[in-house]
Amino acid sequence: MEPQLQGQVETLTKSQIRSARKKEIWKNIKKNKLIYLMILPGFIYFFIYKYIPMYGLVIAFQNYQPYLGITGSEWVGFEHFHRLFTGSDFWMIFRNTLVLFGLQLFIYFPIPIILALMLNEVRHHMYKRTIQTLIYIPHFMSWVVIVSVSFVVLTLDGGIVNGMLEYFGFQPINFLMNDSWFRPMYILQVIWREAGWGTIIFLAAISAVDPQLYEAARMDGANRIRQMWHITLPAIKSVIVILLILKIGDVLELGFEHVYLLLNASNREVGEIFDTYVYTAGLRQGQFSYSTAVGFFKGIVGLILIIFANRLAKKFGEEGVY
Repeated sequence: MEPQLQGQVETLTKSQIRSARKKEIWKNIKKNKLIYLMILPGFIYFFIYKYIPMYGLVIAFQNYQPYLGITGSEWVGFEHFHRLFTGSDFWMIFRNTLVLFGLQLFIYFPIPIILALMLNEVRHHMYKRTIQTLIYIPHFMSWVVIVSVSFVVLTLDGGIVNGMLEYFGFQPINFLMNDSWFRPMYILQVIWREAGWGTIIFLAAISAVDPQLYEAARMDGANRIRQMWHITLPAIKSVIVILLILKIGDVLELGFEHVYLLLNASNREVGEIFDTYVYTAGLRQGQFSYSTAVGFFKGIVGLILIIFANRLAKKFGEEGVY
């Protein structure tokens, strides 16, 4: 066959393959149209509120002036990033963010898994559901309510905790203004509000474990702890890994509202994080370009960590998130 004719045949073959793939895609869409209709509202939400606003990231490289707009503002390149990395506050907020994330990763993250394992061992259904309901309820309360309740309990002026300390002869502690108590308060509030809700996914994963595995283990003489260690945990390992990867991706995303409500002049040195720093610099001080640069840095770090954690998970034989 002549080279020119062979090239035409190959081009025709590739064109036919592409055409066949398009037909297969449309056939699949028509077959599962109801599922795609269910996905459509979520897709529209993310497209409008997550992807379109990404155009605004360009102001991180500008000296943005609202009256000039994005197209008319002066281009300054990486000036705001240089200011961020060389500023006196950068290492403080970076350290605080990493410490609070470490508390979430090493203290909070295992607790929903432990709770799910413990609830799975409860055989009395009414008691089990009651416990589940009680630990789920705090998730539906806003951080304003959670922090307000903590304030009432821990305040020096009639707080229950300080009242008990004084009753037993101890000196009262100013939990709310003492910087050494900021991080313990933060992680305890996170556990109180989110631990119960986090058990839902793990309980769902545990419910999918084949009961015959437990029967075989009992026949071999394994007690409940051994069954939990050798059957339940390996069965939900992939779910744990996926959630861990997503958690690592949120290393600089700790939530603005919770930390902001706990911050005051006395604990700023241990409590200021990127989210509150962006709010202070961007909205309160009007430094739109600088605060956008800070947010851009957060997003890049999170993306890099997700990719790294996903590859590491695949290296150890797990599925990962993509």
